[in-house]
Amino acid sequence: MSGNDVAARVRALMPELRRDLDALVRIPSVSGPGRPQAPLREAHDMVAALFAGAGVRTWSLELPDTAPIVMGEIPAPPGAPTVLLYSHYDVVPAGDESLWDSPPFEPTERGGAVYARGAADTKSNILAHVGALRAWEGRPPVGVKVVIEGQEEVGGGAFTTYPPTNPDLFRADCLIIGDMGSVRPGLPTLTVALRGMATVLVEVRTLASAKHSGQYGGAAPDALLALLRALATLHDDRGDVAVAGLRREEWGPGEGDEAEFRALAEIAEGTPLIGTGGLGSRVWSGPAITVTGMDVPSVAEAVNAVQPAARAKLNVRVHPGQDPAEAQAAVIRHLEAQAPFGIRITASAGEVGSGFAARTTSPAYAAARQAWAAAWGAEVVTVGSGGSIPLVSALSQAVPDADVLLVGTTDGYANIHGPNERVLLDEFEKATIAEADFLGRYAGAARGA
Repeated sequence: MSGNDVAARVRALMPELRRDLDALVRIPSVSGPGRPQAPLREAHDMVAALFAGAGVRTWSLELPDTAPIVMGEIPAPPGAPTVLLYSHYDVVPAGDESLWDSPPFEPTERGGAVYARGAADTKSNILAHVGALRAWEGRPPVGVKVVIEGQEEVGGGAFTTYPPTNPDLFRADCLIIGDMGSVRPGLPTLTVALRGMATVLVEVRTLASAKHSGQYGGAAPDALLALLRALATLHDDRGDVAVAGLRREEWGPGEGDEAEFRALAEIAEGTPLIGTGGLGSRVWSGPAITVTGMDVPSVAEAVNAVQPAARAKLNVRVHPGQDPAEAQAAVIRHLEAQAPFGIRITASAGEVGSGFAARTTSPAYAAARQAWAAAWGAEVVTVGSGGSIPLVSALSQAVPDADVLLVGTTDGYANIHGPNERVLLDEFEKATIAEADFLGRYAGAARGA
């Protein structure tokens, strides 16, 4: 089947794929401790049914304290390679619903986009996988394995370490990781590196209870003040990470445009970026430490008191080639070496996720460049990502010889994890066309056609 035939078939399938996307995003499959399990199971069951309807023999992988994983397979034709299709059906919480222009779990179309939590991250990518198989009427020219997890947004649970323990289950020649997308609409993009991730919890305790600031302030050790002083040491005066042992390298060409970055980040006018060096080294290959939460009194609830305890959660992003546990330990050592006003700082390790760097010289990458360029009618760009997908590293360990394509339906303006998340229907369609076309091109490359 030619690329033009594939494109025509996908376009004919789009109304059906859109209906399936609407149904899937209506399921509030938020993962995390204390979250309802029923929506996760409902999403799992729908995803399994979608792939079964596209010709895949599906089953469920159940692991302790982990949302069930949709697994599936279509045997490879003789001499054909096998492609593993990955994505996840869980989503992050909607957050403050007053910031949404439409209900977060009711898909709403505006201006050629579908707005809903999970529409971009990453249920449309699940449907792109399904659509690519439907385009081949469930008989693709390659073997297919399916892996759709339900806990990616909170670290992956027991699944994160499972693939290397059972590598035959994931054996494939190429992995298509459907959890990424274009730098901007209209620009076909292959992501070739992911930063690793680690969480660190920092805590200070100084008093048995809060004390009147008029009677005790100035001598009683303020836990919040000590915490702020310790956190301030994580960066130097330029905004660069100041923790010894965190790897940083310049990214090289194709780093992205600062004006576009400012627009995407919605940076207030007149506010400078932090850090030095190219954008690539700051957001793709270099370290970053973000304070993602603090347990302190709110301004609205504040009273005149010296604080007895304060706590913060840090998100550490690390070089794709650095062990995230090593980086996490470096941050903990740094913090515990601080003693503001002689006060002890306690830091502890949270979850970690390894980074990834792809090999980009292979028949799979050549076929991908051709397929993505044809779908968008534009030259493909390769970029890094500051985000993390914990399972990518585990899959790479399980099948180290497999090529890995990080692609998808989203784009830099999709506002994933924020209010008014959306997927452009045009990008959704092109990503599905590209994936379906890739299956044919990759099979042809394996045959020497």
